[in-house]
Order: sequence, then structure tokens, then C-alpha cells
Amino acid sequence: MKTKTPTLILALAAVASLAVADTAELQVVHNAADPAAATVDIYVNEELTLDDFAFRQATSFLEVPAGVELAIGVAPGTSGGPEDIIATIPVTLEEHRRYVAVASGVLDPDAFAANPDGREIGFTLFAEDGIRTATFPGLVKLKTLHGASDAPAVDVKARTRWGDLTLWHGLAYGDFGRYRTVLATDYDLVVTPAGSDAVVAGFDADLGGLSGGAAVVIASGFLDPSANQGGPGFALIAVLPDGTVVELPMTDAVARVQVVHNSPDPAAAEVDVYIDGELALDDFAFRAATPFLDLPAGVELTLGIAPGTSGGADDVIASFPVTLARDETYVVMATGVLDPDAFAPNPEGRDTGFTLQIRDGVSETGLIRRLAIQAYHGSPDAPSVDVRKRIWRFNRLLIDGFGYGEFQGPAYLWPRNYQLDVTLPGDPEAVVASYQADLRGLAGGAGVVFASGFLDPAANQDGAAFGLFVALPDGTVIELPAGGARTEDENYAVNKSAAGELPDRL
Repeated sequence: MKTKTPTLILALAAVASLAVADTAELQVVHNAADPAAATVDIYVNEELTLDDFAFRQATSFLEVPAGVELAIGVAPGTSGGPEDIIATIPVTLEEHRRYVAVASGVLDPDAFAANPDGREIGFTLFAEDGIRTATFPGLVKLKTLHGASDAPAVDVKARTRWGDLTLWHGLAYGDFGRYRTVLATDYDLVVTPAGSDAVVAGFDADLGGLSGGAAVVIASGFLDPSANQGGPGFALIAVLPDGTVVELPMTDAVARVQVVHNSPDPAAAEVDVYIDGELALDDFAFRAATPFLDLPAGVELTLGIAPGTSGGADDVIASFPVTLARDETYVVMATGVLDPDAFAPNPEGRDTGFTLQIRDGVSETGLIRRLAIQAYHGSPDAPSVDVRKRIWRFNRLLIDGFGYGEFQGPAYLWPRNYQLDVTLPGDPEAVVASYQADLRGLAGGAGVVFASGFLDPAANQDGAAFGLFVALPDGTVIELPAGGARTEDENYAVNKSAAGELPDRL
């Protein structure tokens, strides 16, 4: 039978060979996510020290002998004595130092997913000294450890109103990050692969109650539990000096998505859109757009397109698997025709079959007082074009030589009344069509300008004629009116009245 010992210091005091005056402080954290190690017994020099020590549990800082080797043994939680120890790790601590020792890894590495950076994932202790327990009022000191064995090297960022602040960069499994001092307030923390903006997971870190304190933030669990014996999922835990362990709440994994129907095929004038077999958009009309919606991120979604008369997901005629990145913003453009052989070919040989074109990094807002514009060429029978903006005496290139199926942008425009000329590439005088774009009132906003319809409807089943449209973030779609060039005096008169803007700020 194992004999329970209430604290580490009492157990160590019972070991006569360790009766020395020099001591250190040690905090022990159980972060080994192997389901077989959900509860363990910790022995020090074969004396039971921590009984039934559970995953994501921690001790407070305890006084332990320094300057001598401690044999820290780990046994199953059902152990009957030191003969059941399955792993022993020798540790020698320096006097008057403060340590954290984090039990990590798995008992049989061959039975778990390998670390993507090739790091050893066998059961061990990751130890670090110089641990802090306090700082100045209004501040919090944070140290971190990458303790998720199947996760790659990561960055940890705090999202602020001024942008992302990288707290720790390039941490691989088993690495401790240096201390960072932050204000004692509420943060959104995001974990990304090192050097990437793709979010692996996001967490709410409310540090308001830790003013003047400190914590060790540990990445814990598995990114892919299904490949790791169904072990616990990925989490961030904050270990406080008194042994309290706080699991940070994970924020919802969502992406922002706007869908635009820009397929000019008359047979697709209205469509139904299904997501994973569930009707999401009913009778979605040509040249209509949704507002930006929240969709699940980090999992594969199947977007299905069916006729507007569909009776269910069995009527889907085209399916597209997509996986959205957490906190990313997308425009999904439905484009092309159902049967390309029944329509005029693209003059540059581009594929005009029905598909979904997806653009990431789309902004729902612009810069201060300026409009952020993404552009999409969605006219199947049109060649590559330039788009030029004309205002007063100025004629400047806005979008340079993009072909069917391509996005360009963002471009930033002052909220003026422009003439937009669609021209052949490199030839500002070869105007295919002109449009008036009155952007006054859209300062600080955003939109997607999309070319739509056919240059030659007669050769394309009398489908919709070519035009320029703007989809706004709330789902409003504006058709830009066609119009020829104004005289310079007319343009000057119109724009001089636009909210005091100067004509050279173009």
C-alpha cells in the first residue's frame, strides 16, 4: 500500500539523506496529455510526494533541498509504492532559486502523432528557474511554455486596438518564452504557426484580477485529439504561484464571409446555397450579396450550389470543400457558367466553368476617410482590362491588367465622384466602357467592385450585359451607372463641392 504524504516538504523531510540547510523553491505542474497519465503519483527519492496528481493540476511553490540530486519518479495513480515508478528524472536545484517543473509528453511516443518539428515527445520534465511571483501594481508578468506535443513552433499574439502584439515568437515544443510584462487588463490571445497569420486558436485572457502578480502560461493538450488516442484538446492554461490553474476560455473559431452571386448564366439566375447539407441561402439572385457572416473556421465546410427550385441537398449540382482560417475575412464570388460549351469562350482561353472564387484578407472597413476597394473580373467573355479613374484633369491607373477570374486590391480611394474607365491593358484611350462612381458618403468604408455579365449577350444565350457593380459589407449591391467623360470644368465643379476635399488628394 502506498502511504499518502500531505506535502512535498514533509516527504522530503523524512529523507535523512536530504537533510541539508540549503533550499530552493519548486512548483510542479502536470501537463502530460497522455490519457494513460491522466492521474499520476510523484515520488522523490522513492518517497511518495504527490498522490493522485491530476492532469492540469499544479502545486504551490514548495521549499525543497538544493545542491543535491533529487530523483523524481512518476508512477500510475494506482501505484502501490516506488516499485511501480515508470519514469525517473534526476534534478539538481540551485539554492535560493525558484523553479517550475512541468511534466510533459507521452509514455509511448510511437503511439501518438509525432511532433512536426521533430522534437522528442517522450515523458519528461521541462524545468525553468528565475520564476517570478509578483511585479508592480497594474502590471502582470507572464512566462510561457509550449507544451502541446503535436503542435508546430508557434507565435503567441495579443490583439489590441493598435494591431497584433507578438508576445512570444517561434516557440517550439518544450521551449520556455522569456518574461513579458503587460497591463493587467483583458486580452484576446491568438496562437499562430510561427511567422504566419493563420490562427490556430484564440483565447480570452482576462488579467484584470492579477494586478501585481505573475503566471506561467502553458500550451496544453493536443491539436488533433483524434490522432492522439482521444486525448484532451488544445488549450492555454495559466498557472498561478499559489498552484491555481486557470484554463483560458477559447473564443469561438469563426471566419467572416461575404458571398456574391456573379454567375451570368441565365440558368443560374437564382440558386440555393447549402453548407454541409443545410440550406443557407434560399433563392439567391444573380448580382445579390450577403452581408459578412460568421462561419465556422478550422474545419472543412462543403458549399453546395443547387437550382433555386431545389427541394434539398440532394439537388446540389456543384460542391466545393473549403476550410476557413480563424479570424480571417473572405469574399466568396460565384462565377462562370454551368456549360461552357454553350457560351462564347473567354478570348484568352480562361476556364469559364461555374466555380467559387475565394479571396482572403478582405477588409470590412477602409482607412480613415478613405474607401478600401477590392476588384473582381467576373465577365466570362471579356479580355483582360485596366480600370482607370478620371477626376478633373487627372487620369490615373487604378487596377492594372487583370483577367477573368482574378481579384485585385485593395485600392484606397478618397470619397469623391469618379469616372471609371474600363480600358484595354496599357492603352488608356481604348475605352471598353465608362461608369460614374459617386463614392461620397462612403468614407472609411469598403466594397468589392465586380465586373459582371457578358460583353456580347447575343453570343451568350442573351445573358445579362456587361456592367460594374459594388458590393458593400452590409450586402447592399450598387450598380454603377454608365456614362461618358465629363468635361474638366464639369468634373471640377462636381468635386469641388465634395466635403472640402482637395482635387490633388486622389
